[in-house]
Amino acid sequence: MMLTVKNLYCERDERVLFQNLDFSVAEGEVWQIQGSNGSGKTTLLRILCGLNDEFTGEIYWQGKEQSKTRQEFNHEVFYLGHAPAINKTLSPKENLSWFCASRGLRNNDQIKKVLNSFNLYGYEDLPCYLMSAGQQRRVSLARMLLSQAKLWIIDEPFTALDKQGVQELEALLSAHALAGGSIILTTHHSLQMDYSIRVVDLDAMAGLVAA
Repeated sequence: MMLTVKNLYCERDERVLFQNLDFSVAEGEVWQIQGSNGSGKTTLLRILCGLNDEFTGEIYWQGKEQSKTRQEFNHEVFYLGHAPAINKTLSPKENLSWFCASRGLRNNDQIKKVLNSFNLYGYEDLPCYLMSAGQQRRVSLARMLLSQAKLWIIDEPFTALDKQGVQELEALLSAHALAGGSIILTTHHSLQMDYSIRVVDLDAMAGLVAA
């Protein structure tokens, strides 16, 4: 198993978000985290990425305690939250160059190819603040292909994308899984993928009031 969660419990403001949460993500699997607004979907993703420690339970990365394999975990996992996570004063090419450098990657030769695959040809050197919200989202998503990460953890990745962009991203997610990668995502979008999707329903895991 790539990522294993055991007996995860989290509460916020004396309200249990989820409890007794157990699931394991294997290579080539796509998992969708579902739940109503405020159910803890983003909180769960941040916990899985090691960005939130307000929980009890166990998380394992490839059979090892996540906390004891942090360097390997950070290298093999890509996380994208709600925000585009780009510097809008920089161009798409500059943003992706900085991203590669931050992960110790030398993917500069691939940056143009990746930008083209996200329909950003001709925008490589344009400051991102001059681009639409959808184009900025594409720049942010382009980092997934450059990351070389085995596991993608992405929060509402379809935000601001048009119909074509949604279809292209669905195809990209399917291709990553077919190549043996894994995905955990949240989305209010009804996924249309030729790929089996497993579900964690946080509404079913919620409590009422913490004891």
